[in-house]
Amino acid sequence: MVERQRQRIEQEMTKMINDLDMEYLRKMQADMHRCAAACCDNKEVSLERVQRCVENCSSKINWAQSYVQTELENLQNKLQRCVMDCNDDVRVKMGPNPSESEVDKFTTLFETCATKCVDKQLEYMPSLLKRMKADLAKGEHNT
Repeated sequence: MVERQRQRIEQEMTKMINDLDMEYLRKMQADMHRCAAACCDNKEVSLERVQRCVENCSSKINWAQSYVQTELENLQNKLQRCVMDCNDDVRVKMGPNPSESEVDKFTTLFETCATKCVDKQLEYMPSLLKRMKADLAKGEHNT
């Protein structure tokens, strides 16, 4: 059951990443490459200026990728904290030397709690995606 919950959250996170990639990140990456190519085509400037130009071209995509990564890590951390709380609660209730039937009961209790954690994060993801899209649409460092 825990494996199924892990798959649920991974599938939704993958969908979210793909959505952001198709709508924002891929265009930013293409823009970065076009910009960098234009920097390299300029034969009138020094090597240092070309390098600075290329770096400037990549700043927006670097920011965007870092931003998405941080938001996804925050989501995963919230989920992990919730599941750890479930684990801690069950351990406290279980006590030392539980019987097999008690272990089964507490395993079910843990799985129910962990499922609620996943459900809560899945409910949160559409608003997170909406906020991330708004931030990406605004552009670099405007969040």
